[in-house]
Amino acid sequence: MAPQREWFEKDYYKVLGVPSTASAKEIAKKYRELAKKYHPDAHPGSEERFKEVSAAYDVLGDQARRKEYDEVRRAAAVGNPFTSHAAPGPGGATGGFRVDDLSDLIGNIFTRNGRRAGSTTGPSTGGPRRGADLEASLTLAFLDAVHGVTTTVNVSSDAPCSTCGGSGAALGTRPATCASCGGAGVINDNQGMFSFSRACPVCQGSGRIVEHPCPRCAGAGVEARARQVKVRVPAGVEDGQRIRLKNRGGAGRGGGPAGDLYVTVRVAPHPVFGRRGRDLLVTVPITYPEAVLGAEITVPTLDKPVTVKVPAGSRSGRNLRLRGRGVPTRGGAGDLLVTLEVAVPRSPAPEERRLVESLAAVTDGESLRSALFAGSPS
Repeated sequence: MAPQREWFEKDYYKVLGVPSTASAKEIAKKYRELAKKYHPDAHPGSEERFKEVSAAYDVLGDQARRKEYDEVRRAAAVGNPFTSHAAPGPGGATGGFRVDDLSDLIGNIFTRNGRRAGSTTGPSTGGPRRGADLEASLTLAFLDAVHGVTTTVNVSSDAPCSTCGGSGAALGTRPATCASCGGAGVINDNQGMFSFSRACPVCQGSGRIVEHPCPRCAGAGVEARARQVKVRVPAGVEDGQRIRLKNRGGAGRGGGPAGDLYVTVRVAPHPVFGRRGRDLLVTVPITYPEAVLGAEITVPTLDKPVTVKVPAGSRSGRNLRLRGRGVPTRGGAGDLLVTLEVAVPRSPAPEERRLVESLAAVTDGESLRSALFAGSPS
């Protein structure tokens, strides 16, 4: 938001009839009241007053612009050589505050870090500009995501021109310094005691003139090109995680730095293992006798199978934890969570069926259920 002369001349708080300490809610309420009172459709002849009220609310109704407005008003009040309460100081200043200092202060309010206050689109000049950030997607096999891998992604974007190297000038020539702004990219516009800067209209703020443009990029310094970018994926990367590759995005313009490349990782599922953060998940079937009597079973891991002891009386769904057998990361390896699942045959063999029937004869299922629900209401 560039400073406007009206900010020094008009008291927007007085226009709305609110104190400078008014809250945002109070300002909005007062504006609605005045806008209704002076709306041209309802009150012909009040157009100017309506515009004045609207202009005041445009500034005071926006938190960032109100802050800038307040800073400007305070600075102008301190450095105004025409105020009756200000005592003259050295160099024609008031209160020890020179007019040149005030001009610098106002400029600093509206230009911070090379960009205008309130702006999100970049510098106020057309000089060196940072390239755009790019997005890419990478699909990995489950084990590659677990162990980490170095691979490549395909990116299509602006890149430095292969002919001129990004200068925009034809071979054997180079851009000349703009004579209008001396290479600064901006020119000063003096308005009374204040001086405002704007982009040089000759070089469009770049500070240079390309007299002989590169025929390949027409002086832009960049060209659209497909390229492969190497990506080092760390061990333990998760599905949906983004990896930032600094300066591997779109090419900068006017000698500016390249943007960044953000790679979103997609991890394909594994036929055996699942994952929850650093922990691996696996479901292992066991027989009914193994669940009742206990047993030692073989469980797969990322490296090689290991033997695990199943406690006697284990129910289906019980979890066993194997520490350090999960996903390796910088913070250490996770665990392997083994879920036991009692396998029930759908079509038992004749001998199996005979043995199960013998077990059923000595097992009173009804008594078991009665004991389980003894405390429940009937």
